[in-house]
Amino acid sequence: MYTFIACVVFLVVGYFIYGKIVEKVFGIDGSVETPATKYNDGEDYIPMSKVKLFFSRYINIAGLGPIFGAIQGALFGPSAFLWIILGTIFAGAVHDFCSGFLSVRQDGLSIPGIIGKYLSSKVRHLLTILIVVTAVLVVATFTKGAATLLASLTSINGFMWIVIIFIYFFIAIILPVNKLVGKIYPIFGLFFILITFLLLGGLIGSPTYTIPELTTKGLYYTPFPLFPFLFVTITCGAISGYHSTQSPLIARYVKDEKDMKPVFYGAMVLEGFTALVWAAIAMAFFKGNPQLALFLGRTPAIAVKEFSYVFLGQIGLILTVLCVAFCPIITGDTILRGARLAILDEFGVSGDQLISRLKIITPLLVIAFVLTFVDFSIMWTFFAWAQISIASLILWTSTVYLIKRKRKYVLTLLPAMFCSVVSVAYILQAPGGLYIEPIIANTIAVIVTIVLTAIFMKKFKFNKFLVPNLYYFYFF
Repeated sequence: MYTFIACVVFLVVGYFIYGKIVEKVFGIDGSVETPATKYNDGEDYIPMSKVKLFFSRYINIAGLGPIFGAIQGALFGPSAFLWIILGTIFAGAVHDFCSGFLSVRQDGLSIPGIIGKYLSSKVRHLLTILIVVTAVLVVATFTKGAATLLASLTSINGFMWIVIIFIYFFIAIILPVNKLVGKIYPIFGLFFILITFLLLGGLIGSPTYTIPELTTKGLYYTPFPLFPFLFVTITCGAISGYHSTQSPLIARYVKDEKDMKPVFYGAMVLEGFTALVWAAIAMAFFKGNPQLALFLGRTPAIAVKEFSYVFLGQIGLILTVLCVAFCPIITGDTILRGARLAILDEFGVSGDQLISRLKIITPLLVIAFVLTFVDFSIMWTFFAWAQISIASLILWTSTVYLIKRKRKYVLTLLPAMFCSVVSVAYILQAPGGLYIEPIIANTIAVIVTIVLTAIFMKKFKFNKFLVPNLYYFYFF
């Protein structure tokens, strides 16, 4: 319990202190006109309050990621707590802020467009592919998880729920985004937060279950090594590249640059807290019981159902399952919109007409529907790898942005390098990857990242600023 409390305190302190540093480094300016005020058209660009945007952003990025990922990450024991808080404060929240800030400063430009401007067109093409692949995997993975949960509460089977959810996606993509972002999503975001706190209260108030400490032994139930598997198993809740695909959608509603810290950095910190809670619940519920290992490679939907019933009773179970089921449905809708924007920007065409939206979204929905019949563990493997890979590209792009403005780019350089090592190491040794021995795969990953960094140093000439940038306290 003491470890958990310390982690929560670290998240709160990190938001106020490190979040302030991030604001200062990027040069937030409340006098700069945002796209929402500059292009206010009543639909795609509308100034919104930071409270609405905060809850909309949170529900956009949350979904099943910080729940399913955290439950599976609990297999690594209390070390998962450390990755969640450190990853959130120094990598995930920074990544989310960067993507939001760059989009606001570029008039709501999509992430591939930003990549093309600061890195290269080749990297932009690669990122567009990754975003589309990620969108399909997210929709398939989250839909399957949501359908499993809904089927457990009703007489309707999982397949029918999948069909119903995809019909919703098809209808939702037709509606103007402000009808959902400004009116419906904040309500779901608030509800999701409420359920998280209720579950935490149920856990703390239970005399039967105890949150393990960092020193607790016997909770490591996975055959995979800590590095890099922990850092990819828990992506959403620590760092996730798909968050950046949603940033332009929210960036077009920011009315004041000073709102970006709570909206982008703050929403990610809250997601980190959500992952922390679910990881704690999983560890406490299965403490000393290898039954936790049964969830490795499977959808943890049954675990969500068990937790909810034990800590909140029958009514709480229904509310939790409905909330956990509907959140990923919302996430699927928004990530499809992000993929559509990326494709439109890639080909330089307008997406104002309904027919052009349907031409892009329909094939993606068909592919995602087919993937719902693929084994969950296979989808999660590539979904998780895509998240960390996209995140590394966003952080490298942000590094270039800061270099060009002679700002303290180490803030993004270090997490960019770390994510690059994890991404390469994971795909080299993960199931479905190349199955290379861990020590060899990790060595190759480090070498690749060093070479990549050297190329960046040469191309963008940031080596002469490296030494002074290593002094973090200079940010103050």
